[in-house]
Amino acid sequence: MRKIMKFTVKKKMVLTAYLFILPVLAFNLLFRVAPIFMSLNLSFTDYDGFTSPNFVGFENYLNLFSQSEFWQSMLRTFQFAFEVIPLNMIISLFLALIVNDKIKGMGFFRAAFYLPVITPMVAVSIIWMWIYDPQAGILNYFLSLFSIPPVRFLQDPSNAMHSVAIMRIWRGVGWNMIIYLAGLQGISQNLYEAASIDGANKFRQFFKITMPLLKPVHVYVVTVAIISTLQTFTEMYVMTSGGPLESTTTIGVLIYRAAFDYMKMGYASAMSFVLGIIIMLLSLFNLLINKKGDDMN
Repeated sequence: MRKIMKFTVKKKMVLTAYLFILPVLAFNLLFRVAPIFMSLNLSFTDYDGFTSPNFVGFENYLNLFSQSEFWQSMLRTFQFAFEVIPLNMIISLFLALIVNDKIKGMGFFRAAFYLPVITPMVAVSIIWMWIYDPQAGILNYFLSLFSIPPVRFLQDPSNAMHSVAIMRIWRGVGWNMIIYLAGLQGISQNLYEAASIDGANKFRQFFKITMPLLKPVHVYVVTVAIISTLQTFTEMYVMTSGGPLESTTTIGVLIYRAAFDYMKMGYASAMSFVLGIIIMLLSLFNLLINKKGDDMN
């Protein structure tokens, strides 16, 4: 009898748990999973947003692979990622090491460094447009104090991508700082004390203890950064609209133009899926390389 009662109670608990997650599950299926399959279906059509879609097979995929504009935008996207990810990781780890110290008032700096992360990207982009303004921008004002002529940060094709990358790094370091901080606080202090007794200085402790033990954190940060930077759109669209001279036209901007400027929904869906496959392959490659390194060790 007791076994039957325990089974009944357990069954009710499981049923209750499923009832609690049902709204979230339904939301994800309706607004995330279903649109993915709908978009995949549209990628094989000539849908323009108004008329009924006609099946065209792989025509959209063949067209985008033959377009130099697509490959150039991919190169710009990768350029942006290569500029943002390494610097973001280095600065984030440096800040995490600083705020990890148990000093009075350090909580304020942790919050201050994280504040840009929760600020909407559109608002951040507008603020940085003012900072970069060649006439009234605060950055050019400080440069003028050293008799440096105004710099066209967002108006010069040779500066625009780097300028947006700097803004993206500034906004993203707070998030990765928190991730690294959690990793640092998970490392036992006994390891550092033992290394100190053996005569290892702070420099050797960092490279022999901290960096190896933070490897899972590095893998996570790189994977999330790849996914995030390759989908870059908002800051490019708000700050430069893909210009000047297409110097900041990333794949995200190109997809938006195809879908909403030229109403080529099917073609835009095809580009989105190609981008998704590239992101998935790069993320898996990153995970496999690191797993292989762990197996060799």
